[in-house]
Parts: sequence; C-alpha cells; structure tokens
Amino acid sequence: MATSIQETAVAELVAAGLSVSAACAAAGVPRASWYRRRHRPRGHRAPVPQSDRFQPAALSVQERARIVAYLCDEEYADLSVTAVFYRLLDEGIYIASQSSWHRIARQRQLTGDRRRQATHPPAVIPVLCATGPNQVWSWDITMLPSTDRGRSFKLYLILDVYSRYVVGWRVEDAERATLAVAMLTDAIAANSVPEVLHADRGPSMTSDLMTETLGTLGIVKSHSRPHVSNDNPFSEAQFKTMKYALDYPRRFDTLEHARHWIDAFIRSYNTEHHHSGIGHYTPETVHNGTWRIYRNRRQSLLNTAYQQHPERYNRRPQAEIINIRTWINQPTTELSHTG
Repeated sequence: MATSIQETAVAELVAAGLSVSAACAAAGVPRASWYRRRHRPRGHRAPVPQSDRFQPAALSVQERARIVAYLCDEEYADLSVTAVFYRLLDEGIYIASQSSWHRIARQRQLTGDRRRQATHPPAVIPVLCATGPNQVWSWDITMLPSTDRGRSFKLYLILDVYSRYVVGWRVEDAERATLAVAMLTDAIAANSVPEVLHADRGPSMTSDLMTETLGTLGIVKSHSRPHVSNDNPFSEAQFKTMKYALDYPRRFDTLEHARHWIDAFIRSYNTEHHHSGIGHYTPETVHNGTWRIYRNRRQSLLNTAYQQHPERYNRRPQAEIINIRTWINQPTTELSHTG
C-alpha cells in the first residue's frame, strides 16, 4: 500500500511533467492505488427497504380491508382462502390475485379457522392454607387394579391437609357422585365440617350433586387447575405412599379383598406411619393434638443423651416440631413459619 511520502513523490513527478504511469513506476506506487487515493468513491445512501419503497401496483388500503372483511365474514368462515376467492370470482367480484389474498391472509393470521373462538380466562391458581386440623380437606379417587382383566376398583379418599390424617374413605366398583357425597357425609359425621374441600376436576368432584352438597354445608369448594397434578399434592403423595407399600397387592382379587387391604393400610397409616411432612409424628397424633406429648418425650430423651455425651454433638439436639401453616401453592412472598 502506498504511503503518504510515496504519494507526495508521485504528485511532484507528475507536476514536473512525467506521466502518471512513469511517476508511479519511479516512486514504486501501484497506479491503481494512486487513482483510488486521488479519487475516493462518494458515499452511497443506505438502500430503502423493500417494504418502504413506493409500489405503484400495490393494493390500496380499501382493497386490503375488503379482502379481510370477506375472509372474516361469517358466510365464508368455514371456507379456505382459495374457496373464498373463487366463490367471489363466480359472483362477479374480483379485488386482487389469489396470491394477494393468501399473502394478506397470512399477514392477518387468517389462514386457519377464522370463526370466533371461545376464550376462557386463565385458571386461577388455588392458594390454600391450613393452620389446624379440619380446616382444609383434600380428596381424590384412584384406581385399584383387579385380577379380572379390564376391571378395576375405585378408592375414594379424603385427607386432612394439616395433619395428613385420612378422615374418610371407601372402595367401590365404580365412580359416582352419590358415593363421593356419601363418603363426605360420613367423614363430617366422624370429624367436623371443614372450611374448604379441595379436589381436582374429575366428574365426581365437579358434579352438580357435590356442588350443591358443599353449598348446603357451607363448605368452600376448591379445584386444581386443568392438567396440573401439583395442585393436589397431598392426595397424590398419599396414594404414592400406599402404592409403594411393600405388601401392596399388584392386583386385587375381589372388592372385599380391596376393602380389607385398604382398611388395614389406612389404620396403620393413621396411627403408625411417621410422616416426614409433619415432623415424623403420626397423622393421628397431629390430628388430635397429642403430638406435643410425643415431642416432649423425644426432647427429654435427647436432653439425657446430650448430658451423658455432649462431645458427640456439635449442638444440643432438638426434637422436631410441625409447621404452623400447611400450604397448597404457598405464595412466593409468604415467609415460612414453624412453631
């Protein structure tokens, strides 16, 4: 590349009468570089985008509006863009080419179903909090496989969210709203009327009979969002605990067999299962409030062990306590409390 000194030398030689070619050869400068430096190209304006250019053949705003109006007309809502174009053409109406109709339909997102679609508000996230037993109950139905091919039994089960205590259950051949209401009525008679009953959106849960019963009893009904199993976590977790039991039958022989096994399991679950979600106390002790007695016993034993061998502990051991609040979908701004 030529330097400024070389270009100056070329300029002086040209001024002295040498030709450009001879001056460039004498100074060692490529002739093309000399011309490029002496005659720099003028700057070009940025090209105008195609969408901003004037299109003399473009459709007018009114013509575009007519095409959109025909595509959105209820009479043509079930027809494709091509069908609308040719139907109007047969009726003596021509606005633009078929490709223009398709282009405008794509721009306005009118290539699919153009009928008015029903819109539904987003499902409300259920936010429930229990600070004691018999405030929030959760219920669900799960299938119990049978040894008869194509047959299964239905386990209806209501769980107290705070204590995880099974307050009501029944095993039947089928799922019916009348059976669900009967289970709820029996559970209320054995315990008390809850403030809220939470469930998913199964047919028995959303039935008119269940809705009417809850309204009569003054119980607030709560439902999970569609296809969101995490909105009913306590019932789902209880069913998992049951089906992962070591003696859970893969299939039940008869309805009585299913009822007998479920009865034994729920008795054990309520009175013997030390639930990790409630400080490893049993659901029964949390439900009736006697868990504090067992907590004091545990603490007494831990105190004695600490006094005998304090060198074995980094800090004084503490018996677990249960949460003051049990949530379904705890708000992110809500601080967790224990007590």
